[in-house]
Amino acid sequence: PSREGPSLRTNMAMASTAAMLVGGANQVGLLERINASPETLCANGEGSSEWKNEFGYLSPITGKSYDGSCSFFGGAPPLPEGLGWFLILGVGAGFAVITSVMVYFANTKSSAEEKDYNNSEHFSTAGRSIPAFLTAADVVSKWTWAATLLQSSNVAYTYGISGPFWYASGATIQILLFAVLAIEIKLKCPAIHTMLEVILARWGTKAHMVFLFFGLLTNLIVTSMLILGGAATVEALTGVPWAASSFLIPIGVVFYTAFGGLHGTYYASWTHTCIIYVALIIFIWTVYASSPELGSTAKVFANLNVAALKNPVEGNDADGSYLTMASGGGLMFGLMNIVGNFGTVFVDQSYWQGAIACRPNATYKGYMLGGMSWFAIPFSMATTLGLAGRALDLPITSSEAGAGLVPPAVATHLLGTGGSFLVALQLFLAVTSTANSEQLAVSSLFCYDVYKRYVNPDASGATLIFVSRCGILGWGIISGVASIVLNYLGISLGWMYMAMGILIGSAVAPIVMSLLWKGCTPNGAMGGAVGGLVCAIISWVVSAAGISGVVTVATLGGNWPLLIGNLFALITSPILAYCISAAEGFQDYEWKKMKKETGGYLVEADRMARLNPHGEESIEMMQIQLRRTWIVGGVMSVVLIIVWPLLTLPANPFTESYFTFWVALAFIWAHFAAFTTIVGPVLEYMEVYPFYNPTPDYEPSAKSNVSAAPAPANADGFYMPQPMMSMPMQQSMPMPMQMSSSMPMQQMSMPMQSM
Repeated sequence: PSREGPSLRTNMAMASTAAMLVGGANQVGLLERINASPETLCANGEGSSEWKNEFGYLSPITGKSYDGSCSFFGGAPPLPEGLGWFLILGVGAGFAVITSVMVYFANTKSSAEEKDYNNSEHFSTAGRSIPAFLTAADVVSKWTWAATLLQSSNVAYTYGISGPFWYASGATIQILLFAVLAIEIKLKCPAIHTMLEVILARWGTKAHMVFLFFGLLTNLIVTSMLILGGAATVEALTGVPWAASSFLIPIGVVFYTAFGGLHGTYYASWTHTCIIYVALIIFIWTVYASSPELGSTAKVFANLNVAALKNPVEGNDADGSYLTMASGGGLMFGLMNIVGNFGTVFVDQSYWQGAIACRPNATYKGYMLGGMSWFAIPFSMATTLGLAGRALDLPITSSEAGAGLVPPAVATHLLGTGGSFLVALQLFLAVTSTANSEQLAVSSLFCYDVYKRYVNPDASGATLIFVSRCGILGWGIISGVASIVLNYLGISLGWMYMAMGILIGSAVAPIVMSLLWKGCTPNGAMGGAVGGLVCAIISWVVSAAGISGVVTVATLGGNWPLLIGNLFALITSPILAYCISAAEGFQDYEWKKMKKETGGYLVEADRMARLNPHGEESIEMMQIQLRRTWIVGGVMSVVLIIVWPLLTLPANPFTESYFTFWVALAFIWAHFAAFTTIVGPVLEYMEVYPFYNPTPDYEPSAKSNVSAAPAPANADGFYMPQPMMSMPMQQSMPMPMQMSSSMPMQQMSMPMQSM
């Protein structure tokens, strides 16, 4: 058969003829053949099948027709195993060296006491000086999981154009709304290191322990999912055993994370994000401009119409079209995506750490730009590779699609082994860029909320850096073990992605209340989190048993049980928190008390650990930014999940011109996001207006003079208690922080703060 295959008219005629053949068993048999996937037509998944590629396309690997295939990969990876080992070890080591060098040169521009390896505050919070565009790149990096690249294309392959939209919009609004908490951190507790320090100051030790459980559980789920998806795809593409990848992927990240601290994760995020966007743009241009088999929106549109005749989508309007937003399955996925992803943002220490590390005036812009830039990755990626999988009619089995192998299959077909490697590289960098943030997040929780809180309250800055590095190494090993356990339990990437909201979603409302509602009591917060979890699990299991009659991993992964469990986690928690707080007469908490108490958590000098008395980083300006964030974030969230979907319903199904507009939007959005996260941080570092805003002059931190008496509460309520002013390290070592007021840190603004 020719590479162009039969025309649209020919294919439609073939499908229509099959549907109108004489009745009875013959008609049923033909319809089953048309709607069957490759594996259902294979004996025991082996040999050959009756499956046909409707367009006559050939495999670029074998040069033969796909007809008779039982699967796309067929158990034979398209890349040599040696290339997989090079990707994991060679590329991983290369980026570790690049990131470490970037951290080293950045430290040469810092004063001695503000170097990441000397100052625990800078190691864990990057000096609270990260600018807006680098913040946006970091948000994109840590929110780009293996699932972002793999599962987004799977839902496009499954539901059509509604899948990419619901994946992107359903996971963008959390970033936009988290910007509110990011600004509240600057206003109410700018000296914190972790989200649990807010819980401790607000509700005490018992609540601190409860939410420590939820925080660590969140990091465990996120990290395990990252490695699970990454290892499975590396094995499918190269043949490297998934168990080996599960350990080597996180271990490779340990070195530069332990060396550079939070600054190291930011530099890694930027370098990794650059390549992820470059690969995305290559795929867009290939599918919609240069491919000899597709190469235009018109050709993709025509082929998708044929695909709907061969494999109509159950629950989609327009006779199962892939070109409609009126999709029951797509909407169901969107609802689960929306409610499930709140936990992985609001309960994940890595996002709090990013908000803590921001310069105050970069918080609003960084999170808004980051959220809208991230939208382009699942939306544009899945609109490209996910739809192309259907438009090319590749023999992708349901198990391959469920494992997230639609993007590598399409890339392999379009670009050969180069496409396979590009997806593998893109995925590897997505996994490692998020893994380094998770490793540092967990090490911070262990360092400040376990070791310093309960083991060694008088720990010096140097000791805390050492403990953090041990935590990074330990978590790298634990995460590899956890991903292996999940795989042995038969839990896939897609299953874990949809179930995580049930397990951690109940902690969202109490954590938000810790900064936004002064009436929540300690018992209300704990009752909401724990009670919501219990309600979510019960509703999840009961609904699975009621619908399927049996409770298994497969039945728990059904759409309705997952949706019900996610909704119960998110909704029952605030109800319980309010009712318990009301029964106790509410708490009348004073926010000035939080600023005073969390100010005492500062260990070493950090002049950015409080707001400036004047200028755009003052309390007054941050309150203006807070109101702006509520308005912009709220409006954009409503547009993404309500207004935009409603506006698409009249186009049911999409016409060719409407589909062209849709693809053009994905195309433009991807290029805008790439510019924002790749070029923006560079121009910011080069101090090019308007990308760069000079750092205002800050007064020295109260920790700068270690021999001083306890600092009284100032206008901002910042207070340094006496025990922390007499730390052993500061008495025994002639550190530069003990110098006079002419020390360089107090005279100049650091170049690193203008990156």
